[in-house]
Amino acid sequence: MRPTPIHLAVAAGLGAILAWGVRDPRALLEPGPLAPGHAKIAQDCLACHRLGRGVPAQRCVRCHRRETIGLVTSEGAPITRAGGTLVGSFHVAIRERECVACHTDHEGAAGGRSGRRFSHDMLEPAARDSCGACHRAPADALHRGVTSGCATCHSGERWTPATFAHARWFVLEGDHQAPCATCHPGGAFQRYTCYGCHEHAPARIRGKHLEEGIRAFEDCVRCHRSGSEHEGGEGGRGGRGNGEHEGGRGGDQRGREGDDD
Repeated sequence: MRPTPIHLAVAAGLGAILAWGVRDPRALLEPGPLAPGHAKIAQDCLACHRLGRGVPAQRCVRCHRRETIGLVTSEGAPITRAGGTLVGSFHVAIRERECVACHTDHEGAAGGRSGRRFSHDMLEPAARDSCGACHRAPADALHRGVTSGCATCHSGERWTPATFAHARWFVLEGDHQAPCATCHPGGAFQRYTCYGCHEHAPARIRGKHLEEGIRAFEDCVRCHRSGSEHEGGEGGRGGRGNGEHEGGRGGDQRGREGDDD
């Protein structure tokens, strides 16, 4: 049987690949350059690879300790990140124990590295609710007044936007769709005041309440949950805010956790 042009082309191609492999065998094995951090071991394939078994995690943790990944380099130098909120390595709580399930190194034929994007779903269930194990709490005035967990306002999918339910404490509608500083001057979100609007004067409010025989009127939202003057009674009973509510502390007194609207 005489070889066809197709057979000859395939043979020529295989011959060229074989000749290339003999001349530069590494080119047939390497899918691309290593990351800059691994450049010093570029000639030592077995530093990471085990013949016939890929890259076992045990080879990675020789240099990259799970408890310090993201905090220090493999040589012990601190890693500086914007914000500086990372206080612990989440790698210790990741369910997947094989590093190559998320990380790649060689650039590959496409000329770029690919990897699995981090998700909190990768963590052990117990670690998903323990934000403080990895993150330092923000030190601003808003967060200093928060005593509940991070999940009250934030989700594991993204830090912003937050999901604080302001209506649980006070309904922001109508004229009350105002800048935060109107009610929380100076960024003190753990406190609030209703005297940020021109019609709210302490003497006027005091006199009006005393006329009605009301002497405890410093905590406005305790009775006016929606902000309506026709709504009255503790918890907002008597108007649109019927029903029992957890009252805020305010007027010009101590408040609940702040909002970030």
